[in-house]
Amino acid sequence: MTITETPIDGLLIFSPIVIKDNRGYFFENFRSSWLEERGIKARFVQDNESKSDKNVLRGLHLQAPPYAQAKLLRVVRGSIYDVAVDLRKNSLTFGQYYGIELNEENKTMLYIPEGFGHGFCCLEDQSIVQYKCSNYYNKASEIGVAWNDPEIQIEWPTKSPLISEKDEVLPNLSDFISPF
Repeated sequence: MTITETPIDGLLIFSPIVIKDNRGYFFENFRSSWLEERGIKARFVQDNESKSDKNVLRGLHLQAPPYAQAKLLRVVRGSIYDVAVDLRKNSLTFGQYYGIELNEENKTMLYIPEGFGHGFCCLEDQSIVQYKCSNYYNKASEIGVAWNDPEIQIEWPTKSPLISEKDEVLPNLSDFISPF
């Protein structure tokens, strides 16, 4: 496993070593020591999966304390443009985002610490995303920031995404009060 730091502190890219032969492939997609060796204390307690078609955009979501979640995300089928936005108010990179393509071919994973808004846009029909969470989901703790916030200026791969009603009414960064 190769682990690469991004320009935003705490946000990590995991690139597995994939062993392929005429039968298919094999790779380790999680080992707790990968996090422990970097001083990350996240203990994953919940796995989630979503399936979406091309141009579906989900986000930018996170959970407020005490239900804050770190996530380790990967694509099982298809491809997505994945985005994490730093919403930690005392961070030097507050309001900045990092985007990366995750897909079934590269098998790359993104580790997202607590305090980051997260979202993705599907690049293919029937894309399947799986992610581990370090805390249980709590509906009352759902918060987020608008996917099209003019201050963040995310360069999404589509001009006409399919958005949920819930995501259409998330506040802009300027109106967001960060609990982190």
